[in-house]
Amino acid sequence: MEKPAVASKIETLFRQQVQKDKKVQNAYLLVDSEKCGIRLNLAEGKTDGMKAHPGQPNHLASVGKLFTATLVAMLHEEGKLMFDDKISRYLDGELMDKLHVYKGKEYSGEIMISHLLNQTSGLNDVFFPLLEKLKQSPLEINPREAVFWGKENLKPVGRPGEKHFYTDTNYYLLGMIVENITQKPFHEVLHQKIFEPLGMKHAWMDGYSHPAAKPEYPVAKLYIDDLDVRTLQGFHRIDYAGGGVVAPLEEYLSFMKALVNNQLVKADTLQRMMSDDHRSNTGIRYGYAIWKFVPIPLLLPEKFFCWGCVGVTGAYMFYHPRTESYIIGSFNDTSYRSKALRFMLSKVIKNLLKCKGVVE
Repeated sequence: MEKPAVASKIETLFRQQVQKDKKVQNAYLLVDSEKCGIRLNLAEGKTDGMKAHPGQPNHLASVGKLFTATLVAMLHEEGKLMFDDKISRYLDGELMDKLHVYKGKEYSGEIMISHLLNQTSGLNDVFFPLLEKLKQSPLEINPREAVFWGKENLKPVGRPGEKHFYTDTNYYLLGMIVENITQKPFHEVLHQKIFEPLGMKHAWMDGYSHPAAKPEYPVAKLYIDDLDVRTLQGFHRIDYAGGGVVAPLEEYLSFMKALVNNQLVKADTLQRMMSDDHRSNTGIRYGYAIWKFVPIPLLLPEKFFCWGCVGVTGAYMFYHPRTESYIIGSFNDTSYRSKALRFMLSKVIKNLLKCKGVVE
């Protein structure tokens, strides 16, 4: 298929997907592929009564975890931590005390940084239980307090390294480790090591910092169960290092290109981030905040292999090596938690693979 036709097809499919689904209020899609000769930056729907615009900042939920994992990897390259270090080396005794008690035995001292990164610490998740509390009434709780709340109210799901269990608690602890090492607030490190060097002047950490330059357009709405969660008092504080990045899609693209092209971490470090993984779901393996779609016979051919990060609100940021394409977007609604990935694979990547002269 000729490249202009492929671009037109992807745009049509995206707009139709949004227009036919009354659940979706606003959605965004950026596709960048020099190899395919395609550059799309699309928006559909409305925000605050205005037509959605591609330049709007988007809160891509847990896509922010890849920024956190990258910061940790950068500190690793600077010799300030090792991936297999015990977290007790960087966190205080009060926080570590009874952090992980499973079936009557304490495993807190066995948790490694790598366990937090690939979600195998065995700790439970504090984010969604606290979010439910926020829906009932305002709650001002910081990440450290949230971890203490989890120690008192939740039980671990397994021993460290035993199995994959996705939780924001792990990334709260990673954020605190970054702060302990740098002696700076997490958001300052994020700006200094990633946003500023990459020229992400319209990016910030929700509830903690401000962009270097005021965005021209309002932030896109973000829905969980028909509720714009960014309006909940206290929501910004519990997002933290688990997914608090907000930026226009063009600036997420700057980050992803820098990561892919080893401008943030070296190739061997990125390889570690990808290969130290565990099975998450069928066809998906999870590394250091990196989701990888692995081949499934008859269902998902090898040519669909891609890697990146996912947000619960139908957000995604991926690189597809076969077509050298960056695919970033969000449907900004939890009803698209899985549907967004199916859209990316079956509507976007499937058509990119049809680009004439690109794929043999």
